Amino acid sequence: MITAATAEYRATLPEGGRLLGLDVGTKTIGTALCDAGWSFATPATLIRRTKFTKDKAALADMVAKQMVKGLVIGLPLNMDGSDSPRTQSVRAFARNLDDLGLAILLWDERWSTAAVERAMIAQDTSRAKRSEKVDNAAAAYILQGAIDSLVAARF
Repeated sequence: MITAATAEYRATLPEGGRLLGLDVGTKTIGTALCDAGWSFATPATLIRRTKFTKDKAALADMVAKQMVKGLVIGLPLNMDGSDSPRTQSVRAFARNLDDLGLAILLWDERWSTAAVERAMIAQDTSRAKRSEKVDNAAAAYILQGAIDSLVAARF
């Protein structure tokens, strides 16, 4: 199941469980994991994009090793909320992961990279170090926003 509706996604995971957040780029896939209780998200492994089959295998391996129950994929909408070619590409990426058998939440990521880069500049991180860490940090930012919303939907 692929959805952008938090309540629908939450209903598919009534017991919670670890989630894997993805920031899908053209050259890399930033990843982040959260705990089973949906309290906090942390950056994980950066996947350098090659062929989709290899990318999918790397994600499937991570899902199995980390006992992941669902995916949260950042959806790069235009500022007015409309789709762009990049948005359509990420939707296709999600459809191609559907056979992993996990619930997939598409999460609005319009401000994630800007927020992460601003935080890294504030920490006085060098440009070279920022470029290496930004995708995973953006994935954690996306996943944290999603789990905060999922937990709020419980009440």
